[in-house]
This record gives sequence, C-alpha cells and structure tokens, in this order.
Amino acid sequence: MSFVDNLRRAEQRNHSLLCVGLDPEPAKFPGAWAGDPSKIFDFCAAIVDATHDLVIAFKPQIAYFAAQRAEEQLERLIAHIRAVAPQVPVILDAKRGDIGATAEQYAREAFERYRADAVTLSPFMGFDSIAPYLAYPGKGAILLCRTSNPGGADLQGQRLAAGGGQPGEFLYERIARLANGAWNRNGQLGLVVGATYPAEIERVREIAPTLPLLIPGIGAQGGDAEATVRAGARGGAPIVVSSSRAVLYASAGDDFADAARRVAAATRDTLNAARPQG
Repeated sequence: MSFVDNLRRAEQRNHSLLCVGLDPEPAKFPGAWAGDPSKIFDFCAAIVDATHDLVIAFKPQIAYFAAQRAEEQLERLIAHIRAVAPQVPVILDAKRGDIGATAEQYAREAFERYRADAVTLSPFMGFDSIAPYLAYPGKGAILLCRTSNPGGADLQGQRLAAGGGQPGEFLYERIARLANGAWNRNGQLGLVVGATYPAEIERVREIAPTLPLLIPGIGAQGGDAEATVRAGARGGAPIVVSSSRAVLYASAGDDFADAARRVAAATRDTLNAARPQG
C-alpha cells in the first residue's frame, strides 16, 4: 500500500486531517520528568497512546531526538506507533537535501533504520536530491514548497525569469509544478505548505491537485485552521495539518496526556467543520 493510500485509510478510519508533531523538549516535560532526556520515549509514547485514534499521521522531528542523543528512543517510538496504531502513517520530519551516495544513506536512515512511511526533503539541489528516496516503493517524499516561516519568502517567493517582458512564476510554484509532473515518477511525492499562508496553499493546490499536502503552522505558529482547510481540501487529495506544541504541552501537570487528547480532539473537530460540504 502506498503512502497516499495509507493517508487516505487513516483519514477515513479516524475521520481526521490532524497530524500530531512529536517535538520533545525535556525542559517542558511534566513533573519529575522535567529536564530528563531519558524520558523522551515515555513522554512521546504517552502522547501517541492518548491521540492515535484522532490523527491522520504522526510527525516526529528528528532534531529533537538527535540533539539529546535519543535516536534509539526515536526508533523505539516509531516501533511503538506501529504496535498501537499500525494504520497511522509516520512522517519523519528531517528536511534532508543532499545528493548521490549521501542521499542514499539518508534514505536508508529514514526508511530502513526508522521505518518511516515518509520523509520531508529540501528540493534545493533538484531531482538528484529526491531520486534516492523514490527507490523505496510505497514510501513518501514530501518536498518543502512554501514554508510557514516569514523568511521562506526570501527564496520561495522570488519570481523566475520569463520571456516577452512577462513575469515568471514564483519559485514555490515551480517546485509544485515539478512535483506534480516530471519529478513524481512513482506517485510518491507530496508538498509542504505552511498554514500561515492560505493563499499560497490555494495556489499550490491549483497546480498540484492530486498531491498530499503537509501543512504545518496551526496552533503555536498562529495559522488559521479553518482557512487552511478551505484552501487545501479540494479535489479529494489528502491534507495533513500538523500541530505540535499546542498538543504536546497542553498541560505541564500529570494530566498532560489527557490534556493533549482534549486539544487534539478539539483541533480535529475544528478542521473537520471546515471541510467543503458535498
């Protein structure tokens, strides 16, 4: 089953567009766990146990594990997700962007070591940086397109040259066009578009009507959940709307998992209410 098929199955089973990002910061852990990196697995596993029936995907961010020398805990966490929620895809948020043998090793890391269903990538070095990931049938490669940070416009919002005195397309539009066309040889590609830019989400959806969109930026980053869904949920292609801190740190007390579930359920309901009718 392909990554896109897995997304569709999870969306239907859990009636959800919500992805919970797993970005563990030990300093924010509750109670006696505060400041203890050895509790990363325990904290994240509790969040998974509390929310796995509410989500379309989980998205662990590799830097939060690697910075704490907790890669082994990340392996255990993904294995735990497989055990308790085998129907929920795992997106490894790594934003890799190299070529050749190095890219092959990054692909091996994502899909063989961590057994992720998809990985986020930077397409700055072109198709050469994406091809090694497409050698894994059924796995997804989600390309940075129009990211949620203001500085993304420094490059993504620049116009390319065009003839006849006419302005060319924006760089993010070119990335979307390539991902929807020549680069998407096996139907494995998706795009990252930030919730903080709903007009750009709508434009990307016009260019790439069948690709899954990973949309970070709601919750702590201030993206509008309803505007996000209205812009991206057209034509039946999956959208994966990610929230991390708002769910993970809904409470600093021993009730953190219950609080995470409440926030996740409320966010899922908000996203569902904004779905196009009919």
